[in-house]
Amino acid sequence: MAQKPSIPKGTRDFSPVEVAKRDYIFATIKSVFQNFGFQSIETPSFENLQTLMGKYGEEGDRLIFKILNSGDYLKKADATLLANKESQKLTSAISEKALRYDLTVPFARYVVQHQNEIEFPFKRYQIQPVWRADRPQKGRFREFYQCDADVVGSDSLWQEVDFVQLYDTVFTKLGLNGVTIKMNNRKILSGIAEIIDASDKLIDFTVALDKLDKIGKEGVTKEMLEKGISEAAIEKVAPLFDFTGTNQQKLNQLATMLASSAEGTKGVEELSFIIDTIETIGLQSANLTLDVTLARGLNYYTGAIFEVAAPEGVKMGSIGGGGRYDDLTGIFGLKDMSGVGISFGLDRIYLVLEELELFKEVALPRPDVLFINFGNEEALYATKAIAKLRAEGVKSELYPSDAKMKKQMMYANKRNIPYVVLVGSKEIEEGTYTLKNMSTGEQSVCKLNELLEVIINS
Repeated sequence: MAQKPSIPKGTRDFSPVEVAKRDYIFATIKSVFQNFGFQSIETPSFENLQTLMGKYGEEGDRLIFKILNSGDYLKKADATLLANKESQKLTSAISEKALRYDLTVPFARYVVQHQNEIEFPFKRYQIQPVWRADRPQKGRFREFYQCDADVVGSDSLWQEVDFVQLYDTVFTKLGLNGVTIKMNNRKILSGIAEIIDASDKLIDFTVALDKLDKIGKEGVTKEMLEKGISEAAIEKVAPLFDFTGTNQQKLNQLATMLASSAEGTKGVEELSFIIDTIETIGLQSANLTLDVTLARGLNYYTGAIFEVAAPEGVKMGSIGGGGRYDDLTGIFGLKDMSGVGISFGLDRIYLVLEELELFKEVALPRPDVLFINFGNEEALYATKAIAKLRAEGVKSELYPSDAKMKKQMMYANKRNIPYVVLVGSKEIEEGTYTLKNMSTGEQSVCKLNELLEVIINS
């Protein structure tokens, strides 16, 4: 017996219903991107391995899907390393390419490669799949889509203001009211590390702090101690574990705490501008909050950091995130090219919309009219009409075989097709069509132009 087929863990098939729902999210995000002035680009699904490695930190490098070289991929491998099973050191010899981990690093590569063709500041959006060798769980997959928007070539904080509004607009259009847009600034985290004499352990400090909502104060303290951050330093930073109040109160507390750090003070000033401006402009349905524990593990953020949480009561990881990177393109040789970008987590957004039953209005793709097939002569007559209807934008379909009438009508019902056309010898002789409204059961005999008018105006 043939083995039942399966798909790799962390990947999914999508039914027509699921594709329609995903397309609805894609279309909503894309329309807002374009409304905010972003242009679309696409990059290859795989990049040169050296393009990706070293850009996401040690953990990110581990999660990159490497592609084995074609042919005899062990030919260039060091025999000693092979014998000792030192797979990490073998990687560069047996793999020259890898599936993209995100869309930001390929975008940076794109900007550097096409810098003479781009008008700066360059506002781009990109909606494509990415791959990560992560442990699959709810809301986390090995293959998933990212929906990114970035601006490079400008260090203006008005870009951050624009992105907060963009998030708010997309989630409002999706009916996902009450999301929380969390903000922090990497300069603030650097300033905190500086005043507790832990600047050399900034990454360890921020990675641990970012886990506060998952492992609690004790867990964060334990991780910091394990990373070599002293008890005295942790004691200084302890107030951050219970940081409460309004955005303005938090900013005031940070300004006092970081008064001796030029870097930290700069971060507070940048965050103050964004938050004050948004509070003046107002948001449609989202909440903007300063979260000083927000760090995000990616190494390239240098200024503002964004993360979007689902509405209260929905258990889900972040459904969006991003930040400011002052020199991401510098890794490819183009210095001093500041950028800022955000990403939407499509798959998690899908799960949230599903949980909150916000897909009720999403319609499945379907024909406007189905022509019943009574045989070759009738099918030919129907096909000529279908061509004219399609030319006018009416989605039309001919049932492919002259099956029993009951079977064809059941097909129309199951696909929720609003109109059915019946054509027999009498209709062919008279140049007419019998149009049936599937909702009311009413039938009428009409010419093609009359049929077209009824369907278009229904």
